Amino acid sequence: MVSKSHGPQHKTREKFRNPAKLRVTDYIKSLKSGDVVALVVNSSSQKGRPFRRFHGLTGKVLRAQGRSFVVEVYDGDMRKQVIARPEHIKKL
Repeated sequence: MVSKSHGPQHKTREKFRNPAKLRVTDYIKSLKSGDVVALVVNSSSQKGRPFRRFHGLTGKVLRAQGRSFVVEVYDGDMRKQVIARPEHIKKL
């Protein structure tokens, strides 16, 4: 028998379904530290994608890190830092 795959996109077929196409403005967003953002994974871009648990959560931008941003979110009672590219971040 073939063993089941447990890769990084495991169990994400319905969760990441996004019919919107990426535009240039999605890649060049400018965010400042303290901005409130939502993590919305865009399935057409694989680079800089946050883990599937953080899809739909809101948080604050802490800093820029290369082309990505570090976002602080709450996972239950714990504060966690998620690194995501701008195409997976929506400013609120």
